[in-house]
Amino acid sequence: MAERAVLEGFLTCHVCSETFKDPVSLTCNHNFCSSCLQKFWEQAKNKNCPICKRKSSKDYPLVNLTLNELADSFAGRKKAGSSETEKGEKEVVCSKHQEEPKLFCEDEQRAVCPVCDVSLHQSHKVVPVEQAVSDLKDQLKSDLESLQDKRNKYKQVEKTYNEMVEHSKKQLLSTEKQIRAEFNKLHQFLKEEEESRLAALREEEEQKGKTISREMKRIQEQISSLSDSISAVEEDLQKHNVSFLSSYKPTQTRARDQCSLSDPQLVSGALIDVVKHLGNLSFRVWEKMKEKVHFSPVILDPNTASPWHYLSDDLTSVRRGNTKQQLPDNPERNTNYATVLGSEGFSSGKHSWEVEVGDHPGWNVGLVKESVDRKGKCLPSPENGIWCLKHHSGKCINGDGRTVRVKKSLQRIRVQLDYDRGEVSFYDPEDMTHICTHRDTFTEKLFPYFSVGPAGGAKTTDIKIC
Repeated sequence: MAERAVLEGFLTCHVCSETFKDPVSLTCNHNFCSSCLQKFWEQAKNKNCPICKRKSSKDYPLVNLTLNELADSFAGRKKAGSSETEKGEKEVVCSKHQEEPKLFCEDEQRAVCPVCDVSLHQSHKVVPVEQAVSDLKDQLKSDLESLQDKRNKYKQVEKTYNEMVEHSKKQLLSTEKQIRAEFNKLHQFLKEEEESRLAALREEEEQKGKTISREMKRIQEQISSLSDSISAVEEDLQKHNVSFLSSYKPTQTRARDQCSLSDPQLVSGALIDVVKHLGNLSFRVWEKMKEKVHFSPVILDPNTASPWHYLSDDLTSVRRGNTKQQLPDNPERNTNYATVLGSEGFSSGKHSWEVEVGDHPGWNVGLVKESVDRKGKCLPSPENGIWCLKHHSGKCINGDGRTVRVKKSLQRIRVQLDYDRGEVSFYDPEDMTHICTHRDTFTEKLFPYFSVGPAGGAKTTDIKIC
């Protein structure tokens, strides 16, 4: 026992009073734990030996491998790699008692030895290691589930972004095709208009040429007749007296008749009317072009359309399809109800448009606030920020669920917004018969709202903005 006590004293660090861990030797032959020596030097702000105060010649002494092996052997510490359990984990034992800690201090969040450490944790909350491990593993499992749930959400957003990228490529090709088609129509119109105006120019030139040719022919005939009369007069003037007297009278009569003719006049308007062809040419072509194109007060936004909605190429009509389209679930899209919104919102002023509904059996038209829930269940009502007129089962219903009486079957609906007065009104545009009005206080931008059900056997399959 005495020998063990001597050995223990030899292998004990004078700083921490524990068996050496990674011992280092100074030039004065005193030994210390490497971490203990470094902490001591940091606190003392010098490199002196903690025992003899002699200054060390080494800033970072090397570990004394022989002393380290002896200290590990004395303390029962196993070499790294040989202390691994079957699962590959290192066994944690008390450096003094070579036993696994049986208790866990929740205040300090570490395992403690029931022999030498428990007295230091009397005021702390200490529980058995098994209980602590069970509780902490439950917490970690919960954290793991949260992490997995968070990762799944990010993966879902990543998937949606990928779908949006693919859909954008399709939109690019489709939109390019439609733009080219529209410009081809305009190009064709301009080409036909150009040819028509050039043809009119050539026709006028031809008609004016004929007029000038006709007048020139008449002038030339007169010149020829006058030339003949001049020649006759000149011939008579060369005759002798008796011969002259016998023939001058007819020549004189003919000459005087021709001299009495009115002087020739140029025909007005013989030149091409350049002004008619060039004056305000672009403006007149543009005015004629307006008859070929159409303006819609509301354009449907395909990025808000539900997967059940199919829009026309010009984005002015919508129908309910029989199959659900594969569309990305972007934030603007209405996914729970068959709904589509207009592309332009209103936050002031008066606005109106007409919707052709024909004999379609089920539709909603009106306005919706910008922040409306587009993903969840949101029934069309003023309480949910939707002010509309509904048509279902042959009846017209306002947003409050009350049936609205109409004199005849409505073919068109006029939607009228007075934002500043807080009114959304509906009329029969044929005779401007008032159907109903919603009154509210608007606090955000409002968008045109359309919801279309199955057409069934109706002739009208599309709801169209006029």
